[in-house]
Amino acid sequence: MDAIDQTIDNHIAAGQAFAAWIGPGEQQIHYALQRQGRPHELSSIAQLKGMRGFVMAPFQLSEAHPIVVLEPDELGEWAVPAFTKASDKEASSEKRLFPVPEAAYAQRFADFTAPLLHHTDRKLVLSRKQSVPRQTGFSVGKSFLAGVARYIRSFVYLCHTPQTGTWMGCTPEILLSGEQPNWHTVALAGTQPLRNGQIEEQWNPKNRHEQRLVAQYIHDQLQTLGIEGKEQGPYPVRAGEVCHLKSDFYFSLPDPTQIGELLERLHPTPAVCGLPKAWALRFIQAAEGYDRTYYSGFIGWLDPEGHSDLYVNLRCMQIKSTHFELYAGGGLLGASQLAEEWQETEIKLDTMRRLLHTTC
Repeated sequence: MDAIDQTIDNHIAAGQAFAAWIGPGEQQIHYALQRQGRPHELSSIAQLKGMRGFVMAPFQLSEAHPIVVLEPDELGEWAVPAFTKASDKEASSEKRLFPVPEAAYAQRFADFTAPLLHHTDRKLVLSRKQSVPRQTGFSVGKSFLAGVARYIRSFVYLCHTPQTGTWMGCTPEILLSGEQPNWHTVALAGTQPLRNGQIEEQWNPKNRHEQRLVAQYIHDQLQTLGIEGKEQGPYPVRAGEVCHLKSDFYFSLPDPTQIGELLERLHPTPAVCGLPKAWALRFIQAAEGYDRTYYSGFIGWLDPEGHSDLYVNLRCMQIKSTHFELYAGGGLLGASQLAEEWQETEIKLDTMRRLLHTTC
């Protein structure tokens, strides 16, 4: 039997629709393989109603970027290889100097923060992407296993379909997780670097306000559907080389067919878009300067009759034949500072950059 990394590389080389993923703290890697036919393409989140499979949804739906649902012919698990269990490497002692903000980012930062200066109830999320050359002999499978080893507190995934190409990421943000009747979502916002490898306990008003805006939005969306959720938090959590403020929402869904409607209301969350949501979406589309495609969409396993794990697609990259496209972003308020926000995106881009030097 081939090693896990070689099996993954073989599926991708054969052009087969394939996904592998592992949740925080799990010891089993889940995988799904679709040999027959093409994954489904959906034009609305509502069409997810009753569907079972591995889902990849874009930030904004379009003809070019539909929701893709991989319905597996083969579904199984692999034990995490022993060499990936050695230690928790999330807290990095590496130190480096960050480059000065690029002129294009600085201009967009100014454009994004201008409408926020006099509106404390507004938020925008500014993201960027970076292209990195792909070295000869790069192994997608080895890179995925390196992510499994390093980011044990995140949802680590790899997905390849004919429609989306190959994507990989390590994301800390749950969009919807659980099974009937118990479900879970989170508000995750505010970002600070680790301090000497430890979670930062002191949070400034800007970060606390940003997190509260996201939590209030989720609370309001649950209420709109008549869902009474139990909120816990906020509290600081670690994700890779940064930490965030997190609030948990636990709730019941009397009717599992509500999953599609709930996802429509939650996505995109203010953690990746902004507030008010419709205004923020229009602003990002007009001013961000590029198409996010599947970055800051959502991804994961959906099963209305079983267990589902859907995460916001953060700290991710698209793997192409000649290069990698890495994505990261940060939430902006009127009090945001250019240098701090640029450094935040650099730290987040490091999540994927650390996995690029893995060869066959």
